[in-house]
Amino acid sequence: MMNSPSSGNSPCRAGTDPFPDHYIQIEQRVRYSETDQMGVAHNKVYLEWFELGRTEFCRSRGIPYGDIEKRGIYLVVAESFCRYKKPLRYDDLFFIRTAVRTISGKKTVFVYELKTKDGKTLIAEGYTVHVAVDKRGAVISLPADILAKIATPLIA
Repeated sequence: MMNSPSSGNSPCRAGTDPFPDHYIQIEQRVRYSETDQMGVAHNKVYLEWFELGRTEFCRSRGIPYGDIEKRGIYLVVAESFCRYKKPLRYDDLFFIRTAVRTISGKKTVFVYELKTKDGKTLIAEGYTVHVAVDKRGAVISLPADILAKIATPLIA
């Protein structure tokens, strides 16, 4: 049986705070091209914002995605989930918070929060599950150095 977002194994469980203490936060602005006819951010761009947060998370740990891929390792998305709480509109400023919820040699779960500029209102939350694969698509283990960099909390 697959785990659904409402199952007990979901990183985003209602009534709990799924967000780790160690995260990165970047500021973003809703661009016109990311909105629908009513000026509201389209649902598909939330996953793109998650990707932006994930990319910057890895970069902040000294392991940019490009460097991982140069080593023949790819972190493919095996599952994604987004819970929409409040709409974003054209030109709104917001924060993308990204953290690692769990990590093992073969699987990494990133969690995300989108919050208003003042940090008080949750706009959306979600997660992505990634599996490490080689160029042929075979599941592999992350090398110890990459695993350590992604798993290590940043000390400000």
